[in-house]
Amino acid sequence: MRIETLYRYPVKGLSPEPLQRADLPTEGYFPGDRLFAIENGLSGFDPAEPVHQPKIKYLMLMRNESLARLRSRYDDASGDLVIHEGGREVLRAATASDDGRAAITRFFEGFMPDELRGEPKLLTAPSTYRFTDSRSGFVSIINLASVADLERRLGRPVDPLRFRGNLMVSGLEPWAENELVGRDLDGPDGLRLHVIKRIERCAATNVDPETGARDMQIPKALMQNYGHVDCGIYCRIVAGGSLQAGDVLTPAEATVELGIA
Repeated sequence: MRIETLYRYPVKGLSPEPLQRADLPTEGYFPGDRLFAIENGLSGFDPAEPVHQPKIKYLMLMRNESLARLRSRYDDASGDLVIHEGGREVLRAATASDDGRAAITRFFEGFMPDELRGEPKLLTAPSTYRFTDSRSGFVSIINLASVADLERRLGRPVDPLRFRGNLMVSGLEPWAENELVGRDLDGPDGLRLHVIKRIERCAATNVDPETGARDMQIPKALMQNYGHVDCGIYCRIVAGGSLQAGDVLTPAEATVELGIA
């Protein structure tokens, strides 16, 4: 499978950032991905003892489609979070300072007051944690052929960014990624990913990532057309390496365990 595009999502629920290159660390996380979340009222998250929390505790597209109207960017060097709305910069705040975090809270209080259950506080992941939906799958892969097949079935365009994947790939048959669970994917520089599971899709995919309109029923369409609600696969980084557009991931030979009857 050929890597077409790479994306990270620095803030859970906010917009993607395309990457030219990603250095994936062994048993680590996709670089710069889900570093932050914005809690929707007290979440109980403790950075000193991070425990995976249900995404419903944070601002996210499944419930807060208005987030898709924002274009966000995280500056790694300065630690600034920059947000644009309608082509205009509406926030620039330092994520590492008290003043910056307070400014982020004030912004979301003004942007979506009717959707808040409490203070929208910026949470920062410690080095051993990320705000991913999966507890162990830290690289997500979307097969563009599967999205194209869904488009054909529905008779209308489906933006692959609805699925918020890290890697968009070509070269596979539609839905062939579902058969890769349990197998390894070999890449350049010794990179090896282990496919741990298929990604079950929720109502976040119903939201147009450009307009914020809740204009489709993707999980329902998946179930009606394919008998499941899956699109994409989660992987674990078992051996680190780098990736860029044009690189190839090759499924390793499947291993067969022989038993005694």
